[in-house]
Amino acid sequence: MPMLRTTTKQTGDASENLAEHYLITQGLRVISRNFRYKTGEIDLIMEDDQHLIFVEVRYRKNKLFGSGSETIGVKKQQRLIQTARYYLQKYNLTESRACRFDVVSISGELTAALKASDKCDIQWLPNAFTA
Repeated sequence: MPMLRTTTKQTGDASENLAEHYLITQGLRVISRNFRYKTGEIDLIMEDDQHLIFVEVRYRKNKLFGSGSETIGVKKQQRLIQTARYYLQKYNLTESRACRFDVVSISGELTAALKASDKCDIQWLPNAFTA
């Protein structure tokens, strides 16, 4: 029986689902997913009692070439910041909320059902970088 291959989009969606579920268990609430603007995309927009949180999700099957969070360079940070600024302007939130940028880095095997296996590691980095 041939092995089914998952697409990059399926893996990305599964990683975002996993990160969202994890953050909900940590007390965050979902505002939006996959917010797009010409400068980029924000995977998850969430909130707690004090912050509007822009979340970048990174998945790596293994850590041979570093964790997912280590792949977010200055250019990616700048694109995320610009996209977040647009989000704040679009919804007229520029003065009303404290904001932060978090990263969720997932490494390990995703099962055939695209869920975390026992070998999956999730690292949440609150306030990973600043605007």
